[in-house]
Amino acid sequence: MALPPQKFREIVVQLLYSQDFIPIDPVETIPFMMNELKVTKRTMIEVHDRLDKVTEKLEEIDAKIRDTSTEYTFERISKVERTIIRLGLYELFYDSTIPDKVVFAEAIRLCRKFGSPESANFVNAILDTIYKRDSVVDECAKEPVSI
Repeated sequence: MALPPQKFREIVVQLLYSQDFIPIDPVETIPFMMNELKVTKRTMIEVHDRLDKVTEKLEEIDAKIRDTSTEYTFERISKVERTIIRLGLYELFYDSTIPDKVVFAEAIRLCRKFGSPESANFVNAILDTIYKRDSVVDECAKEPVSI
């Protein structure tokens, strides 16, 4: 049976969160996570692949967060919230397979699961502000061309 996307995302959040404390060695974490979460090796390889992709863009993602968060400095944002924002921004700007509405809904769900209902409002506000500011929508391309 395939792993639901929500569960996959939860595993990515957990590993991305843990990277704020110690570097992750896939050789060590794959067997542990397989045992703890009862997932396949293939799933864990896909999780680590996603984790690598997010990590590659972390500098750009963190810069967006720093530019946007006016109430809190980047360092004051809780690690859980920061992790969820990082994953959300990666999915919004670098993964075209996930609809934007799903990214926002999942970020809120993850906050409620791993953080608090109040953190969901903060994460949603940061994601929404960055999305509106940085999304490139070519309105001219949507208009019909008359010849």
